[in-house]
Amino acid sequence: MSIERLIDELKKANIGAVRQNEPLAEHTTWKIGGPADLFLVPETADGLSAALAALRRHGVPWHLLGRGSNTLVTDKGVRGAVIKLGSGFDYARFEGHDVVAGGAFSFIKLSVLAGKAGLTGLEFAGGIPGSVGGAVYMNAGAHGSDVSRIFLSADIVWEDGTKATCTKEEMEFGYRHSILQRRRGIVTEARFRLAQGDRKEIAAAMATYKDRRLRTQPLQMACAGSVFRNPPGDHAARLIEAAGLKGARVGAAEVSTLHANFIVNHGGATAEDVLALMRHIQDTVERKCGIRLIPEVLLLGER
Repeated sequence: MSIERLIDELKKANIGAVRQNEPLAEHTTWKIGGPADLFLVPETADGLSAALAALRRHGVPWHLLGRGSNTLVTDKGVRGAVIKLGSGFDYARFEGHDVVAGGAFSFIKLSVLAGKAGLTGLEFAGGIPGSVGGAVYMNAGAHGSDVSRIFLSADIVWEDGTKATCTKEEMEFGYRHSILQRRRGIVTEARFRLAQGDRKEIAAAMATYKDRRLRTQPLQMACAGSVFRNPPGDHAARLIEAAGLKGARVGAAEVSTLHANFIVNHGGATAEDVLALMRHIQDTVERKCGIRLIPEVLLLGER
């Protein structure tokens, strides 16, 4: 089937925006990435379901892009479709001690709103860029906590277009892992259970975390968060720094001098620059420290 027939079908289904050859550098925090053949922005769960079902019928592969952090899009871009949840998924509401948020809602913003509501449990999220859906997908965590600690359930649209609500047990959470890395689906909404806390104590904890981030992370530069997973009992940043790699560069990509597990784009860095620097880091750390670092960022696109 032709791409024109697919586009016509998607538009008739009124799923939301449908664009061709969308430059993905505009949608990633690294400001890197080639174009997507198709760029879909569904606004409702029904629209997303219809889009996934149509892509399946036409045999067109798809990929999900959240708020663009934790993702490296290749220079050649993405063949097939890239899906980015629209404003219809960008919401949050509080129901007693529970918070319900759409898959596109900012995870950082959610933690701030929870703190202002006097609810504790989301303080760890204050420095995790990305969406609620992305946080669930990766079981994102920091400061000794993660999504699985507060997770109740998530509404998911599976790749065949069917919908389900998954419990914590069904999500198969592990370190930076969930069932969504084994079975393809998209989180449209998540529910978290928090606890009543002291607003001043929550604000103080979040202010401490924020101050530490500002002092130790290159948040004013184009980056994607932590590049490598922490190996058991150690920290990737410590190993990279111990290997003498702070400030190492390939092209316009550089190992941050503030935080060794961040790679920053000084302007004009390519995906190949970043990948070459990542391989250099892995090889050097393995040679000097005996540990092979595993990437945490997701690679998306054609090589």
